[in-house]
Amino acid sequence: MKIVKAASLLLAGALALTACGSSDGDDAAGSDSSTTVNVNGFSILEQANELLFEDFNKTDAGKGVTFATSYGASGDQSRGVESGNKADLVHYSLETDVTRLVKDGIVAEDWKDNGTNGVLTSSVVVFMVRKGNPKGIETWDDLVNSGVEIITPNPGSSGSARWNILAAWAHVIGNGGSEADATDFLTKLLTNTIALPGSGREATTAFTDGSGDVLLSYENEAILAKQSGADVDYVVPEDTLLIENPGAVTVDAPQAAKDFLAFQTSAEGQADYAQSGFRPVIDGVDVGEVEGANDPSDPFPTPTKLFTIDGDFGGWSEAADKYFGDGTEGNPLGLITAIQQQLGKGTDQ
Repeated sequence: MKIVKAASLLLAGALALTACGSSDGDDAAGSDSSTTVNVNGFSILEQANELLFEDFNKTDAGKGVTFATSYGASGDQSRGVESGNKADLVHYSLETDVTRLVKDGIVAEDWKDNGTNGVLTSSVVVFMVRKGNPKGIETWDDLVNSGVEIITPNPGSSGSARWNILAAWAHVIGNGGSEADATDFLTKLLTNTIALPGSGREATTAFTDGSGDVLLSYENEAILAKQSGADVDYVVPEDTLLIENPGAVTVDAPQAAKDFLAFQTSAEGQADYAQSGFRPVIDGVDVGEVEGANDPSDPFPTPTKLFTIDGDFGGWSEAADKYFGDGTEGNPLGLITAIQQQLGKGTDQ
């Protein structure tokens, strides 16, 4: 399998730098021999990026380029860069985690002016379940049944959690329910939630280690878990939310970072991401078979109803405060944050 090969090569080579999470190697931008690109991303990119690094190094633009990486919960990563952590290229779960850096002049205002509108990877919200799906979880409504134990990351720190929660909200509103109905549904869902880990990757680890009956997750994370040998299945519900993960170079990034950003959204880069379970963000990508998908030969089925952040929530510029505002310094208290506070779920993280 190509992914296994990439991982083994990189652990012995350029990605030996990842342990420190960042590097002073940006000073090598003018070197004839090598350039270090500092990649700062959300947690579930860690394994997927290894294949892209390897294949980028095979291109003319990628010769001599090494990568220093830092991964974690999307919001935490973005705030870290805002506070001074080194990054040449950022790749996050949410648009708001990039626009935070635009406000500080770390990322240029025109970062979305490209063929994918700034989106580098894409997925959908799914249910990861135990092998054989013993609880028979097929729909959103099954999640609020008595006795179902849910794991989802914490919306306070994790971008994947926000996609998960808004997918649940869209299930109600998008099928004719009111905001009161959606609030009631989310209250029941969070009541059934037994853990809110800090990141999407931490949530996956908790679930694959044996906690809970169902994990709300990215489709690609479920596929990767199966590729890695986890004894799990996953369900793509009939209605779900399209996940779009944005990325950009920072204003002082070396040319190698800009070249790698272009590679990420090329047909080859998107095919590499597809092998880790991400849905392509451009047309014409030869995906091939994807190990770990429910149907490897047709890995990315189109849901019956696919909600979007722009079409159903007014974009992240509106949704972030409306649903996840923290209520401090004159900011509104978000609808989801209010439910968390009422239930005492995850607001202290």
